Amino acid sequence: MIRCNSEADGTVRMKESESATRASVRVVCICLPQVLVWNLGFVLRARLSCPENFLRGIFILKMANNSFIQIESVHKHYGALTDGVTALRNVSLGVQPGEFISLIGPSGCGKTTLLKIIGDLLAPSAGRVLIDSLRPDDARRAHEMAIVFQAPTLMEWRTIARNIELPLELMGYARAERAARVQELLELIRLTDFRARYPRELSAGMQQQVAIARALAYRPKILLMDEPFGALDEMTRERLGESLLEIWERERVTILFVTHSIGEAVMLSDRVAVFSRRPGRVEQILPIDLPRPRNTATRETPRYAELVKKVRHALHLNGQTQ
Repeated sequence: MIRCNSEADGTVRMKESESATRASVRVVCICLPQVLVWNLGFVLRARLSCPENFLRGIFILKMANNSFIQIESVHKHYGALTDGVTALRNVSLGVQPGEFISLIGPSGCGKTTLLKIIGDLLAPSAGRVLIDSLRPDDARRAHEMAIVFQAPTLMEWRTIARNIELPLELMGYARAERAARVQELLELIRLTDFRARYPRELSAGMQQQVAIARALAYRPKILLMDEPFGALDEMTRERLGESLLEIWERERVTILFVTHSIGEAVMLSDRVAVFSRRPGRVEQILPIDLPRPRNTATRETPRYAELVKKVRHALHLNGQTQ
């Protein structure tokens, strides 16, 4: 039996009886005269005993663990067990749909390794990753994700438009559909006038924008970004960060973003996962409560400075520096 108690904020606190096997759960719900709906993650069938103003009967309840990306106790060791290198140890992290999470920590702590495991470029030594309930290899085959690396890796013999078009071409999209999506993305990154140019004719920042547009061409649900602005000067980096936020807010893709820049992590993210030194593990996850949309003025606010200090302090607690 699960007993419901209503609270002033509309929350229903549900607690199982002592004979039940599951722990208590807290679910925020809307109660209508004849319908009670939850939209979370794990399915449990139970009989509810509720106050008079709540519906009684049999319901499907969904538990709160509904992460879109589930990283569970991931461990990665390179080389022989006796003299190899342990890059990651017991890393667990949940990511919600449409969330922007930055991974920050010292060089060599396994951030890129974790990104590659999620992207099915590496297999974990232990633990598992689930993406929308799929293994990374199945998610990759379902075109659920795309990766953007530090180097744009554009094809020099293809125009900017044809570089963006390449994934759609390989996947067999119709010519008209390819052309429409390329035009949409060129407008999104504000490079329509450069569609017939070649990569060598673009600045490094513009090339990286094209790489991001190419990754988004087939509308993946997840964008894995491994220091995409790391090789750029500070002014270009800030400008592209703001451009990325505009793209993210329009496309609503889930982003995991590896960076060594504290300011960049705070500016872009919903949460920042702070990694320890190797073997890497998630030491802290810091929420970033800056209002959106964010722009250049955001960096001038007291709250931005406070959050930068907080992330820096979290890194220094682990003997790390930027």
